[in-house]
Amino acid sequence: MRLSSVQRVVSILAIVGIYVILANTLFPEGSFFHVSSYSVNLLGKYLCYALLALALDLVWGYCGILSLGHGAFFALGGYAMGMYLMRQIGDRGVYGNPELPDFMVFLNWDSLPWFWQGSDSFVWMIAMVVLAPGLLAYVFGAMAFRSRVSGVYLSIMTQAMTYALMLAFFRNEMGFGGNNGMTDFKDILGFSLQSDTTRLVLFGLTVVILAAAYYLCDRIVTCKAGKIITAIRDSESRVRFVGYNSASYKVFLFTFSAVLAGIAGALYVPQVGIINPGEFSPINSIEIVIWVAIGGRGTLYGAIIGAVVVSFAKTRLTGIMPEAWLFALGGLFVLVTLLLPKGLVGLFDKRFPAKKNTTAQENAA
Repeated sequence: MRLSSVQRVVSILAIVGIYVILANTLFPEGSFFHVSSYSVNLLGKYLCYALLALALDLVWGYCGILSLGHGAFFALGGYAMGMYLMRQIGDRGVYGNPELPDFMVFLNWDSLPWFWQGSDSFVWMIAMVVLAPGLLAYVFGAMAFRSRVSGVYLSIMTQAMTYALMLAFFRNEMGFGGNNGMTDFKDILGFSLQSDTTRLVLFGLTVVILAAAYYLCDRIVTCKAGKIITAIRDSESRVRFVGYNSASYKVFLFTFSAVLAGIAGALYVPQVGIINPGEFSPINSIEIVIWVAIGGRGTLYGAIIGAVVVSFAKTRLTGIMPEAWLFALGGLFVLVTLLLPKGLVGLFDKRFPAKKNTTAQENAA
């Protein structure tokens, strides 16, 4: 029996997750099968990027919305987690203030700003991880899509939004750590972030959430609403002419995608140990687009493959030739575009044929 793409992806993620956890705990250091704690952290970071790429592929690959602002949603989720982790430091910070983070003490703040109230609550953090990127995406999407902004104009607007947020978060008076951002995290829910066990739990949680997100994305694109979304990508005017409100579908998908990106950012921060305004950089959002294009746009699993492959290559090449990485990335993007228009997953199309997307004409009929 041929497995569906969901079963294949979830099975692979489960196998990788179980192997990494067992190899880290059961095999001693020096063993060929041992996976170091550093590698666990690195793999966890790659899977966070995979979730971010999956979020972009959902809107770009299936609805034709080329967003250059998903780095902003990722960073907002990361900052929500960073605020919670900073409050968990308490009096163990450099200045020993039990209420104020070190950067606020350094800047002579007298009290927590209003938007930090409740940030020591895990429930508050979870809510902000979802609400901050979700609300921004909903407001932005409602204004843009109902005004029928699309194509390159929409891409430029999302990039401008990201750049504006980056400039705002660089300012010390914003109350988010300014240029240095947030770091020196100690623990989460009372468990030390330096503990190998905590790192394994965070890695396992990332695997589970990525698998669940893939399942939800697949359900969205294969249900009736997903067929309408694909039809919008192929010919939005025809979809409107047959009576569908295309803007509502686009707003929903854009908001859901932003929430996934925010969750990816929240998982990323405790594993990497830092969040700063650099995550808002438009270059980061462009790099996410390259992950999806290289992996295979409009396939979901291609986005995961592209994010992991390109991130691994970046880790290796920046250690060997840091100045040449951007040239290598650009060259890889050009080669894939010219030789593999369907991305890396196009190499496996004949062996594992993907389910054919429904066209706009078929949907309209």
